[in-house]
Amino acid sequence: MLSMKETYQTVPILETERLILRKLVMADAIDMFRYASEPAVSRFMPWDVHKTIEDTKEFLAFILKAYEQQKKLTWAIELKATGQMIGTIDYVNWLPKRFKAEIAYTLSHEYWGQGLMREAADGLLAFGFDQMGLNKVEAPIMPDNVQSRRLAEKLGMQQEGIARDHMVIKGEFVDLAMYTILKREYKGAQTENF
Repeated sequence: MLSMKETYQTVPILETERLILRKLVMADAIDMFRYASEPAVSRFMPWDVHKTIEDTKEFLAFILKAYEQQKKLTWAIELKATGQMIGTIDYVNWLPKRFKAEIAYTLSHEYWGQGLMREAADGLLAFGFDQMGLNKVEAPIMPDNVQSRRLAEKLGMQQEGIARDHMVIKGEFVDLAMYTILKREYKGAQTENF
């Protein structure tokens, strides 16, 4: 089991069948801009579409600074086959004393529908439950984000309810469907798949 300090200091490299999950670096700017400039990708995100590569560099600089301050658990999603960075996946709002965190993810539109985000999220859930001591992982998802809701369900998450006007996204209050999975449910789901 990694301590909170060790986890934040290292943001450990995680590996799945097709992916490497690793820290972001400034050299990811071009790959990130490629998908962050797509309106379809930013539609349900709190951040605006990146209009220039400078927007992406500023975003990366924010993440790199947060790494230094040990305040960010964001992994780049890199395709093993090509070395291309195709998205990010995070644990946000990690509350170690409550044994829970939220999972958030973004994937290039070019790679939707290939099971890659499920693979990345499954790897991060395993890490969270096995190494971070999590008992519960939450995924707050806008109700209109059908793809993200399907992914949560494929991961074995259950909807607990709708949090009304829970967050401001692009200047508007939005409802969020609250999906969760417990450690015991995750382990059970893994056993059923083998």
